[in-house]
Amino acid sequence: MQREHLLNKLKRSPDKIWDIIVIGGGATGLGVAVDAASRDYSTVLLEQSDFAKGTSSRSTKLVHGGVRYLAQGDISLVLEALHERGLLCRNAPHLVKNQAFIIPSYDWWEGPFYNIGMKVYDMMAGKLGLGPSEKISKEETLTAIPNLSEKQLNGGVIYYDGQFDDARLSINLAQTAVENGGIALNYIKVTGLIKDKQNLVCGVKAREEETGDLYTLKSRVVINATGVFVDDILHMNDPATPKTVRPSQGVHIVLDKSFLQSETAIMIPKTSDGRVLFAVPWHGKVIVGTTDTPIEQTALEPRALETEIEFILSTAAKYLKKDPQRKDVLSVFAGLRPLAAQQDNEKSTKEISRSHKLIVSLSGLVTITGGKWTTYRKMAEDTVNKATLVGGLPEKACVTRNMPIHGYVKNTRFDAPGYFYGADRAHIMDIIHNDSSFGEKLHPGYEFTKAQVLWAVRNEMARTVEDFLARRVRALLLDARASMEMAPEVALLMARELGYDQDWVKSQIKQYIELAGGYILD
Repeated sequence: MQREHLLNKLKRSPDKIWDIIVIGGGATGLGVAVDAASRDYSTVLLEQSDFAKGTSSRSTKLVHGGVRYLAQGDISLVLEALHERGLLCRNAPHLVKNQAFIIPSYDWWEGPFYNIGMKVYDMMAGKLGLGPSEKISKEETLTAIPNLSEKQLNGGVIYYDGQFDDARLSINLAQTAVENGGIALNYIKVTGLIKDKQNLVCGVKAREEETGDLYTLKSRVVINATGVFVDDILHMNDPATPKTVRPSQGVHIVLDKSFLQSETAIMIPKTSDGRVLFAVPWHGKVIVGTTDTPIEQTALEPRALETEIEFILSTAAKYLKKDPQRKDVLSVFAGLRPLAAQQDNEKSTKEISRSHKLIVSLSGLVTITGGKWTTYRKMAEDTVNKATLVGGLPEKACVTRNMPIHGYVKNTRFDAPGYFYGADRAHIMDIIHNDSSFGEKLHPGYEFTKAQVLWAVRNEMARTVEDFLARRVRALLLDARASMEMAPEVALLMARELGYDQDWVKSQIKQYIELAGGYILD
């Protein structure tokens, strides 16, 4: 997946009318590009920043049916999500693992109540289930999670869901789209929509952010898959369009694994604000979250509010023997959920359905809003089906249900360094085999190597230090301070690969240090 090659394909075809242009390189947009390209529609995806820069790299890292949605009675969403969870486990086994969760019970009624609920969850998953849930004793619960608070603990319910690396899946989806003949490009911002004499959308105007080069791209249909920014594109189409998205912020903190002392996750089904709280082992750390805070302003770099941080720390302390303090937080990150706006503005964001919604404007612009990572494939299928009707494209069947995603490897060892590269891991080892110096670690406390930087630039379109440390590997989220120490070496390696000078190196280091500072609690 080489960026220059893909840019040249655009430049060589200035008058080409593409079948589908996708705006947005997060989970939804990438899923749409994979679906469209694999149906053999000529497809271009444009992302204003980096792939999964926004919400799609800031999730709880779960591929799940949604226990909370079951409690809310959103049965159709749970069924759809459980089915999609099963397909994703099958199509990306190098990224999705089977994760055990325990719901601890502290009141006498909780064990039987949650046990019944999880049995329903198992039944709905059917043949794509990951394992049967069961009620377990207090002793079994504490054996599984030694750091769980014992006071008034009666036992627990164990169940199974999926866990993944969201940003890595995003990169693999971009690679899959390209392998199927599509074009997927980061750092190209759509600046306008092109309309014909009938006022129908027939393409986009875009700017390459690194060079300033301008592009005019024509297409039979344009899909707006920009997450929390969909209203920006809708207003570009028609300034009078009412808001379609109500952003909600979700915050997570990352702690050392000693706070959990287990490979089993904790799920607290009802916190003081009515949300679910997770403590999940991930890449050798523990992710704790999340919140659900209505936000008025959308931003590429949302910041956690003090109230959200305090809520997570205080709630976690109720369930853990070792209470996390601010000084223990290795990283804090926030993401914005693009929830479909409701007529009832009094409805709290945690009660708004995570189902997706398709909108077709009078101009023919197709917009996809809402949804969640687990259902990205089904969202893409529905969107492309609608787009083919709007664009008058020949009908072709979706093939993504059983299509392996780039990197596909069966029987992945999830404790192996770099497991998340899947089949590409062998190519990174080849770089080290050819020059052992590239096997050197970027930081003594982490397994990331210089070879991974080269691979990210050459094959994963990493253009900045942030792209690499935040999304090609997850150093920023795992340990923000340690990632800052890696930044100078990463900048030097990237500059050599990309042909940049010392000024670029200094600028990149400065920008990254400023960014990472926002992931650290004072």
